[in-house]
Amino acid sequence: MANPLLTFVLEAMNNIAPLSLADNSWDNVGLLLEAPIPRENANGILLTIDLTLDVVNEAIKNPNIGVIISYHPPIFKSLKRLVLENEKQKDVLLCAAKGISIYSPHTSLDNCADGVNNWLAQKGQETAGTGRMAILETKTPFLELTEKVKKFLNLDYIRYAIAKSHKNGEPVSKVAICVGSGSSVLLPVKDADVYLTGEMSHHDVLYALSNNKSVILCEHTNSERGYLEHVLKPKLVNEIAKKSCNYEVYVSKEDVDPYHCLH
Repeated sequence: MANPLLTFVLEAMNNIAPLSLADNSWDNVGLLLEAPIPRENANGILLTIDLTLDVVNEAIKNPNIGVIISYHPPIFKSLKRLVLENEKQKDVLLCAAKGISIYSPHTSLDNCADGVNNWLAQKGQETAGTGRMAILETKTPFLELTEKVKKFLNLDYIRYAIAKSHKNGEPVSKVAICVGSGSSVLLPVKDADVYLTGEMSHHDVLYALSNNKSVILCEHTNSERGYLEHVLKPKLVNEIAKKSCNYEVYVSKEDVDPYHCLH
């Protein structure tokens, strides 16, 4: 591979979140686009949750960006063609044209020992695997816990569904956590008091309530985005220091949650 920056990204991300930890039964992770002609003199890595046209344009405007690490894979299902009229394919084609490669860690970063689920769970979660169970040091009223999650993620709003037991004052001691869309991981967990995730369908929330589980929903990407700035960027900077190389890490300013709330 003749692209030193891309070679570094592949090695660094393998140290941080080995692709063997990804759920390859459905996910699409790893190097998704290797730019055939790498951007000249580019020494920068741009981190984003989603690869949108705004993020692509941000990368293009910064001549130092040579690799984008997109948490969600912009190439997901099998492709039969690459055409500009398809907006998602257009994003990838623009990157290729500008010499910018794309890497996606997704569930490997969810499942690694210091990954996105661990970050949301905070301390006491050192093992790898899908989802996390947080056992609170002090039993906490549900609404107080919800407020703490909102503050930790620095959000304007948060959605919740409260079980009857928590309405009646029973505190929370165990929280099952899965970033993103967590129904398939969380609903089988029977010994949790609360399910914490990004999004969950209406009927899945009703199912949780019928089993006396409260639900906290942060919106899909809000449960993931803070990890880039607070954990992944420092980890990559540490990998750069190990190699004594001259690379820079940026977190996208154009990558934002698409939802707004009218109060």
